[in-house]
Amino acid sequence: MKAGLREIRKNLAWRLRLYRAGRARARSGAVFIGVTGSSGKSTAAGLLGHILAGQSAVHTQILANAMTALVNTLYKRVPRAGPLDYVVFEAGAFGVGTIRPMAEMLKPHVAVVTMVRLEHLSSFRTLENVAQEKRALVEALEPGGLAVLNADDPNVLAMASGQHRFVTFGESEAADYRVTDISAAYPRRLSFTLLWRAAALDLQTSFPGAHFWLPVAAAAATALELGVLPQTVADRVATFEPLANRCQVITTDGGPHFIVDCAKAPGHSVGLAFEMLASSTFDSKRIVLGQLSDFTGSNIRYARAYESAREIAGQVIYVGEHAHRSKASQDDRDIGRFVELRTPKEVSDHIKRTAAPGELVLLKSSSNLHLERIALAWSRDVKCWIPACGKKEGCLTCGLYEVPFDEHRDFVRKRKFHRRLQRLRRAFGG
Repeated sequence: MKAGLREIRKNLAWRLRLYRAGRARARSGAVFIGVTGSSGKSTAAGLLGHILAGQSAVHTQILANAMTALVNTLYKRVPRAGPLDYVVFEAGAFGVGTIRPMAEMLKPHVAVVTMVRLEHLSSFRTLENVAQEKRALVEALEPGGLAVLNADDPNVLAMASGQHRFVTFGESEAADYRVTDISAAYPRRLSFTLLWRAAALDLQTSFPGAHFWLPVAAAAATALELGVLPQTVADRVATFEPLANRCQVITTDGGPHFIVDCAKAPGHSVGLAFEMLASSTFDSKRIVLGQLSDFTGSNIRYARAYESAREIAGQVIYVGEHAHRSKASQDDRDIGRFVELRTPKEVSDHIKRTAAPGELVLLKSSSNLHLERIALAWSRDVKCWIPACGKKEGCLTCGLYEVPFDEHRDFVRKRKFHRRLQRLRRAFGG
């Protein structure tokens, strides 16, 4: 009986939040921008918000990108943030029918689509289903809305229609915003030229890999279409840092340089990460590979990844429950070219024992293993080493990596108590 009442209250509370979110969206005078895609959407949305914030009032919602996040953004942040010029929302697709409800509530004035790849394989099954899901954001555009589409991806380009205005970006000569002269070789960061309407803009970024040209171009093209001055775009792009765990660079005093790419690891992103490492001018390189995502034929994927990785790095370390799937030869194991470990803590200890000054280490995995702790442990006292904690957010967002995992609950409870106590003291002048 009590469980039934709780469920009823929960449903009523959700309906009330939906209603308030809808009212907030209807009343807002902001320009609403939705960004989606199989990869690059978080970076594109975050960078676009950063560019627009150089001259306007903006609320940017990234990483938390499902319906609950959108509802919270609309009914909590939009009404309370004062006059907003723009709201940028990253829309994630987790299965068939997940984007359309968000798109219909967001009612975007601008829809940005980065790429279509086969993701969340168990839910989508086919590339066509992924494309159809992303298309929902474009189909929900307000009358007179703008679609910003990847000219190099036929599944994205097919979303253009006569019902809405659209512009394209990419390396294609037919793109409205054409990308040329892409260059990156870590430690030299990504730069490229953006050509449009007889104009050219040289963009210097903080990204360590060439493949980031795509989300940067998507954000820059959108900002230019919204009237941001080219020099402002260039200046804001130059000051934007990679998002946590998305090829974030962490350097250490007298130790390795880490490129932390641990947010997700679909098949298409693994090759891009390896190419980034291969292009680096560092002499000593290592790859740590955790869990791949969205795959079938796990033995084949891990084995193929190792074949590629061993040609790039002096040592390849596989970690986690799939570490045994590398099919590395016994010779590679004997000479230390391949190392198989089970936990991030073991990898951290191994790298600390064997690190060479100035070497480059790529940490590549889906988020469940939180391999970012390996890099953090060089400058922080990491005490949370549970192999898989179940939390979706990264360790920097969680903020509890210096607390043993079994003490998290008590630590959070005490922290909330002290914060409430401080608020009461401030309220009563204590």
